[in-house]
Amino acid sequence: MSGTAQIGVTGLAVMGRNLARNFARNGLTVAVHNRTAAKTRALVEEFGEEGRFVPAESAEEFVAALERPRRLVVMVKAGEATDAVIEEFAPLLEEGDVIIDGGNAHFEDTRRRERELRERGIHFVGAGVSGGEEGALHGPSIMPGGSAESYASLGPLLERIAARAPDGTPCVTHVGPDGAGHFVKMVHNGIEYADMQLIAEAYHLLRAVAGYSPAKIAETFRGWNTGRLDSYLIEITAEVLAHVDAATGGPFVDVVADRAEQKGTGRWTVQIALDLGVPVSGIAEAVFARSLSGHADLREVSRTLAGPTPEPLDEKAAEAFAAQVEQALYASKIVSYAQGFHQIRAGSEQYGWDVDLGSVASIWRAGCIIRAAFLDRIRAAYDAEPELVSLLADKRFGEEIGAAQDDWRAVVAAAVRGGVPVPGFSAALAHYDALRAERLPAALTQGQRDFFGAHTYRRVDREGSFHTLWGDDRSEVTAG
Repeated sequence: MSGTAQIGVTGLAVMGRNLARNFARNGLTVAVHNRTAAKTRALVEEFGEEGRFVPAESAEEFVAALERPRRLVVMVKAGEATDAVIEEFAPLLEEGDVIIDGGNAHFEDTRRRERELRERGIHFVGAGVSGGEEGALHGPSIMPGGSAESYASLGPLLERIAARAPDGTPCVTHVGPDGAGHFVKMVHNGIEYADMQLIAEAYHLLRAVAGYSPAKIAETFRGWNTGRLDSYLIEITAEVLAHVDAATGGPFVDVVADRAEQKGTGRWTVQIALDLGVPVSGIAEAVFARSLSGHADLREVSRTLAGPTPEPLDEKAAEAFAAQVEQALYASKIVSYAQGFHQIRAGSEQYGWDVDLGSVASIWRAGCIIRAAFLDRIRAAYDAEPELVSLLADKRFGEEIGAAQDDWRAVVAAAVRGGVPVPGFSAALAHYDALRAERLPAALTQGQRDFFGAHTYRRVDREGSFHTLWGDDRSEVTAG
């Protein structure tokens, strides 16, 4: 078998199969391989007319089918399965060849794999791919890391299959070295968790406080999707809420068990944020909300706890409240995105990646799950000021949130009065207030730490670390 395929895909479950089809549909010759050869044959038999596929039943055939430098996309389960595939194929490759992991790998695993393969002369690219199975087929947002040399070889191929932003720009960029791509994809998923939680809270408020039906809320969301909240998640939320269950004839949302699952990337985002010391409270609350929803026994024994019951509003008041919820949702979403971009900046500084935040916002404008109209403005904000510390420091976003804050506070207050849990809205507002506060109670916290553990503190009026001798004399000593 001669090396004629420009790229290869091994692992032909739904995502791998659709990526292979996407490459073929865009004029590339694609080698395809799966541990179970029947899947390889099935892909060619069913979709062979879409382009040029080169089926391979063995690792040796697969590698032989690829032109140099070989570009091999691995689409298998993250973790041990990925390591097993790498160990199977790496001995068959040559210096300058490229292995691309398109799964949801932990970025530290990607850093390890990149380092180990670099020592063998092989490039390793951890590429975050967002958009689900539809995106994989029709155009995802792609976040590749790895060496600049590997992107020079791989980039033009990825640009062919990536989603296109409204201005025609391919939604793919070289994010940075080693694990940068998978780190950015992880944070993307963390923002996704927060975004979905905020939307769910808006739905809950409109139903419990405004008294809207799911169909009415779907209509409301469709209206919001024509304005500044225009996004994929708002769009599909309207579709879900409008859907009628065929079996019962009632709203689909009412027959779905209220237990949200998760695959782990949201948890990773929060865990790594803790390691980096970055406040991502909105993302954390979204992760915890999913966790709480799954504790059926805990929820069951707690249902008799005392609390208020919200009284549905009249039509005019409900309409006014819905407008306030739109303000709160928009402001909270901006805070969540700001937290995510802050975490990317912190990770970039920690690992020396030099991630361009404007480019990240640019490639999230289409294809990915969190694609939204305001990402173009986020891109513009970072392009204008690459060292922008926070999106909230951008003049336009700051003004919009300032204009929304009264309604935002009113919504959170109404939720508290009505006993409706809004951890995402509340956390976003608390984050906003903490950032704008001239003094935080952390001064007291540090005093407590010095009292019980001699952890020292810093002063506002002179340099150095200090410790108070917490005896009768309350004397202060310089600690260093």
